[in-house]
Amino acid sequence: MKPTRTRSTAAAATAVLAVLALATACNRESPGSAGAGAAIGIDLPRSDSDFWNSYAQYLKTGIKTDGVNALPLSNSQNDVTKLVANVQVFQNTGAKAVVMAPQDTGAIASTLETLASKKIPVVSVDTRPDKGSVYMVVRADNRAYGTKACEFLGKQLGGQGKVAEFQGTLDSINGRDRSEAFAECMKTKFPKIEVFELPTDWKGDVASAKLQSLLAQHPDLNGIYMQAGGVFLQPTLALLEQKGLLKPAGQKGHISIVSNDGIPQEFDAIRKGQIDATISQPADLYARYALHYAKAAAEGKTFQPGATDHDSTIVKLPNGLEDQLPAPLVTKDNVDDKTLWGNNISR
Repeated sequence: MKPTRTRSTAAAATAVLAVLALATACNRESPGSAGAGAAIGIDLPRSDSDFWNSYAQYLKTGIKTDGVNALPLSNSQNDVTKLVANVQVFQNTGAKAVVMAPQDTGAIASTLETLASKKIPVVSVDTRPDKGSVYMVVRADNRAYGTKACEFLGKQLGGQGKVAEFQGTLDSINGRDRSEAFAECMKTKFPKIEVFELPTDWKGDVASAKLQSLLAQHPDLNGIYMQAGGVFLQPTLALLEQKGLLKPAGQKGHISIVSNDGIPQEFDAIRKGQIDATISQPADLYARYALHYAKAAAEGKTFQPGATDHDSTIVKLPNGLEDQLPAPLVTKDNVDDKTLWGNNISR
């Protein structure tokens, strides 16, 4: 009877793995290159943002050109439960390192601890997990995003006016950093500007609906800060055009807009005078160094805080390290700069 039970147990285990793989199949994308080296699991965070779709393009190119042995890519679609399931598949299929971009930076802690216990290092892109061990966070300084946006918008408005701020979720370190820095800067440097904080959960339709209500109450609104142009740009421009408020920069009635992402669509909007500026979040560098650190982690390499050879600084976190990549402000003066990734990626 023992052999029968053993075969049954093995069959059951195989069935469980098959079901788990099937459960996440709807979120998985085509495999990367099966190059030499340790297997790396990569989860894309969402596909409803032009910024993250650009990041995905750079990742897939890097996997091919660098010969990265990537497991089939998954996409957690802004859902932490899908991310947890996708990571479980990576574990079961032999990943020696994992790349992720958790959108809920608080809810991923237990998964990070599980990976750490199995000695599977994690590279987190763009978002810094609140707790849980990470090998490296590949990210720009998001507090600087909020401060740069505030300083630009404050000067554009001459220190007076009313500004709508489309906030990302505050359970995300990025949403908190951008919101807190923007608020602190406005309070200390431009106290005569009234800021209306509009939580959006990083959703364009939510931002558009809240902006419409705000405009009904404050038709003299003269500034907008969009924390993520990849999801907010199109619905915002569509609403302003519908209401006859999409005036070109320099014209009377123009609403000054500063964004954050650096996608080609934002650059086009700057050229047309529809928005005034954006902060170029480096999608190309996020992809390049996500793969770089994932390969290094799988090979057992280590890094120390300090300046890097790619114009960034590695800083120490309570739960790991963070490589803070540069993110320049883009205006009409430098929007055609060929070194900006938004001028180089295919659409």
